[in-house]
Amino acid sequence: MTIKEVSEKYDISQDTLRYYERIGMIPPVTRTSSGIRDYQESDLGWVEHVICMRSAGLPVESIIEYVKLCQEGDETIPARLQLLVEQRKNLLDQMEQMNVTLKRLDYKIDRYETAVKTGELSWD
Repeated sequence: MTIKEVSEKYDISQDTLRYYERIGMIPPVTRTSSGIRDYQESDLGWVEHVICMRSAGLPVESIIEYVKLCQEGDETIPARLQLLVEQRKNLLDQMEQMNVTLKRLDYKIDRYETAVKTGELSWD
């Protein structure tokens, strides 16, 4: 696939794809003999991985570290596992904080909905 096709498929800009490759968030993309990017299934897998990890809020640095470890081979499997476990814990912590915030918002919404019905704002 061309970079244009990949850009359209995943709804990200061509510049973003080039950036991901340049900084090491995805390994170097397969190229044609004339040097044009020719995304293969394995390249698309990396693009999908990065999109997923970024949407989950993983730091760019962690993704780059993960890609480097993958490129270094199977001896880095324990380090990759540790990185993923740490990122999972961070996401769970963020989700817990979001749940606390959501409960607080639900409480306030309930109070305001009651105030709209009764004409009185109560915080008990």
